[in-house]
Amino acid sequence: MTLASSLSTGLRRALPALALAAAGLLSGCVVAPAYPVDGVVYAPSAPPPLQTEVIPVAPSPVHVWINGYWGWGGGRYVWRPGHWAVPPRPGYVWHPRRWDHGPRGWHSHGGRWGPR
Repeated sequence: MTLASSLSTGLRRALPALALAAAGLLSGCVVAPAYPVDGVVYAPSAPPPLQTEVIPVAPSPVHVWINGYWGWGGGRYVWRPGHWAVPPRPGYVWHPRRWDHGPRGWHSHGGRWGPR
């Protein structure tokens, strides 16, 4: 086998992969990962609207419903369903998560127990 035929065989084998990569670049499909800055994760786009949840009966009178939220992971938003929880101490309430837009993208705040 000559050098020219060896290169030709290698190119024929690599051509489908090259074509697929070129099609991906030309399609404009971009998966933008979140990136952490000072411990805060920034997402490149706004989260979807909140999902409607059916809230089941509370396990006890002291349980508090914590709504579901959109979390960011794996380059996309992922729905985290709501759940019942018991406050860590009397007088504490749940401060729900929210997404805010800033100069670096979208970032999540809240999702913690705290005083009223």
